[in-house]
Amino acid sequence: MIQQTALKYDVEVEENGRVELSVPFPAGAHLIVFIIQANDAFDDLLMAAESSLDFWDNPWDDEDWNNA
Repeated sequence: MIQQTALKYDVEVEENGRVELSVPFPAGAHLIVFIIQANDAFDDLLMAAESSLDFWDNPWDDEDWNNA
């Protein structure tokens, strides 16, 4: 199995439906691109969820869940 790296870009569509990205791959590399329209309704929650898991690293949570 080959390890793959997923990259996420937040971009705006330009005139004529164009989207331009600068990627860290060499010229001629074969890429697969998934396009998903952004939904601003959950952006804040998504950012919070991706930012840190420190919220769950506390003695009260450990005591409750380790003995569950």
